[in-house]
Amino acid sequence: MNDSQAKVFLEEDVCVHIFTVSAAMIGVCLTVIGLLRVVITLDKADTLADDFLALDAVLYLVSCLLSYWALRSRRYARMHRIEQIADTIFIVALLLMVGVCGFIVYSVVLT
Repeated sequence: MNDSQAKVFLEEDVCVHIFTVSAAMIGVCLTVIGLLRVVITLDKADTLADDFLALDAVLYLVSCLLSYWALRSRRYARMHRIEQIADTIFIVALLLMVGVCGFIVYSVVLT
């Protein structure tokens, strides 16, 4: 396997990981939104965390779809560009999720 083939294989490998993890994180976001809605209903307290998690789920969905598109792309340059966009959106979604987690902890400590 030459260097060019190894680089293409690595790009496809990254796309596969973004695709699978993004799909799993959508499920995590939806689960946490459901749990937050139960807590909000029982405690009569409202928080913006579920709204931010819904936005986060959409970002993961976009990342998942872009990584799938990159995997289906035939040209290496297009695949690389789409994979970079998917990777960036995935990192932004992870950072948003960390922020939401901090927001949830902050809300729980104050109540």
